[in-house]
Amino acid sequence: MARGADSPPSFEKQQQRLKDLRLLRRVRDRIDRDYAQPLDVEALARGVNVSAGHLSREFRAAFGESPYSYLMTRRIERAMALLRRGDLSVTDVCFEVGCSSLGTFSTRFSELVGMSPSAYRKLTAEQAQAEGLPGCVVKQVTRPIRNREATPARGK
Repeated sequence: MARGADSPPSFEKQQQRLKDLRLLRRVRDRIDRDYAQPLDVEALARGVNVSAGHLSREFRAAFGESPYSYLMTRRIERAMALLRRGDLSVTDVCFEVGCSSLGTFSTRFSELVGMSPSAYRKLTAEQAQAEGLPGCVVKQVTRPIRNREATPARGK
């Protein structure tokens, strides 16, 4: 009997999908762990023996964003923490989180956070000092927005 388009996926397809999701979680875990290392989609794909295009398509389908976007979000999150700490320059933070271009880092930071890294560092230092907020609260409130671009901060 032929199956219609509405029939459930076969057991084999379900097993393959679970295997694919395990591989994708390995890639995501590697990004979370090694965000400061020189990573690119090709290197991530080689690590799980798939093509870069296949990895990008499957990663986006599973997690809603590309591997590169996920990597940059991790790097920006870590950069935000380092900038809140206040003891490193923006350039030092850029290289500390694995970015090799200050321009790209600053552009992506501004896209995700809504202000430049130096403006963010200044603002969070002023806020934390003025409000007496614990670091854990500042971290949660200032976390970058995923899958949406922040609206640019307006000048005074």
